[in-house]
Amino acid sequence: MTTLVFGHKSPDTDSTGSPIIWAWYLNEVQDEKAEAVLLGEPNTEAAFVLQKWDLPKPRIISEVEAGQKVVIVDTNNPAELPAAINSADIAAIIDHHKLVGGLETKGPIDITIRPVACTATIMHDLIGDAEMPEAIKGAMLSCILSDTLEFRSPTTTDADRALAESLAADLGVSIPDYAAEMFAAKSDVSSFSDAELLRMDSKEYEVGGKSFRVSVLETTSPKTVLDRKDSLMTSMEAVAAEDGVDQVLLFVVDILNEQSTLLVPNDLVKQVAEKSFATLVGDGDTVVLPGVVSRKKQIIPNLAL
Repeated sequence: MTTLVFGHKSPDTDSTGSPIIWAWYLNEVQDEKAEAVLLGEPNTEAAFVLQKWDLPKPRIISEVEAGQKVVIVDTNNPAELPAAINSADIAAIIDHHKLVGGLETKGPIDITIRPVACTATIMHDLIGDAEMPEAIKGAMLSCILSDTLEFRSPTTTDADRALAESLAADLGVSIPDYAAEMFAAKSDVSSFSDAELLRMDSKEYEVGGKSFRVSVLETTSPKTVLDRKDSLMTSMEAVAAEDGVDQVLLFVVDILNEQSTLLVPNDLVKQVAEKSFATLVGDGDTVVLPGVVSRKKQIIPNLAL
């Protein structure tokens, strides 16, 4: 049976590149038949990375069959995985997020969860001395630069930085120049509807008895997104209703100035902003959060009602 390797829904660069990396490892090093798949369309940055390194876009799936052997990467949250994930045969989990709970396995499995910024960093260590082709190294470098925001994110570790610098040297790539290309691709959201933007890089969390879709848009051109503020706030209500959550929280992350702008469409979000980030919203419909760029380390852990 072919092992399917996939990350979370709404795949970003790490959840697109890491399945490709691990499927390559299983096929070429472990001699185990594997296929990288995605649980949705890759975002614009991930699509750019695939094209840059001439990597075929993995097949997109929405369900898994009972007994299907799978490896889960870049998440361990059942809410971010196919509904029937617990009927699959989960062989391994490789991740860098907090342990959520709720996954069930058929037997003992390999689980690697480490406090680094990127799943690809963990994979490099697990792969060991196996010689990787340029495309796999390129995917790995891209994952690290994306998840660390070119080392700006507080999730960045010495291991992430050292590996990225080593890979870039091997590939003859300038990290600042390549990261700028990646972030430019990520910032081009002109072709997406408001609903697509709100779901593009989002995760569901419950806080104080309320359920939230926590959406992040990382960009080098925040004005492009904030110019759509009114229509985005109107769409939040519809997206929340369709997705069965109480509220959408949208953080527009300004990569270059290392800050976020949270849209504040109502009193619930105002309460979240003021209790979570020790700020005063006033009568405005946005609030700037200096230094806040990481959902994993700075947004989610601080959410309060």
